[in-house]
Amino acid sequence: MLHANVAILESNEQFAQELKQFFAENTDLNVCGVSDDGIAGVDMIQNTNPDVILLSLILKGIDGFTVLDKLRESGKKYSVIVMGNFANEEIVSTAMSKGAKYYLIKPFAPEVAAARIMELLKNDYSAAGKNISIREKKSTASLDEKISNIFISIGIPPHIKGYNYLREGIKYAVAEPNIINNVTKELYPKIANHFDTTPSKVERAIRHAIEVAWNRGRIDAINAIFGVRVYIGTEKPTNSEFIALVADKLILEGIVNA
Repeated sequence: MLHANVAILESNEQFAQELKQFFAENTDLNVCGVSDDGIAGVDMIQNTNPDVILLSLILKGIDGFTVLDKLRESGKKYSVIVMGNFANEEIVSTAMSKGAKYYLIKPFAPEVAAARIMELLKNDYSAAGKNISIREKKSTASLDEKISNIFISIGIPPHIKGYNYLREGIKYAVAEPNIINNVTKELYPKIANHFDTTPSKVERAIRHAIEVAWNRGRIDAINAIFGVRVYIGTEKPTNSEFIALVADKLILEGIVNA
């Protein structure tokens, strides 16, 4: 059993304490330090050497981008999850280029942060040839987590509208598989009603999300996720095909009963 250390750099003290409390009660993640100041936060990180860092872009002293620069200048490799208030592609790209592994858009539930931390730890220890076992509240990831993991693997970024629309559509398709046969008249309107938008905007946003994934060229990752060579080259599925593909995978894995 691994007891991993997490450092939190967050200007909102209440949110930082919510994260700390959730980790303490539901995981084996130990919060080794909390700071709302970027300069003090860098010192804390260098003194405690945490396994994962939760880093807000808005801090006292220096901002999150500058913290990323200073961590990179130190020569040590840190696993950093950036927390930001803006769903701006340029901001996300900048954070990733400076070494962030994930970008979480606020507000988000502590469960989401815990899930991303678990992924980073498992990837880091797997790369090092070590086994990792961390106690979680659930032995099986939730449906939302499973879908999010698939999206992350194939390159659908969480800051675009189609991300949430797609996730909701897949959840509907898992619960009601036959809905995939009536996407235009039933599925899109249900998603639109949930997000207070229009079916046409839902359709366009989902199409854009799929195009983003395929334009990133992660075809091997896409085929690996589904266990077969589903799509080759630049060929991409329709909205209904993609939703059905992911829903079928989740149903076959028994996620509905998890």
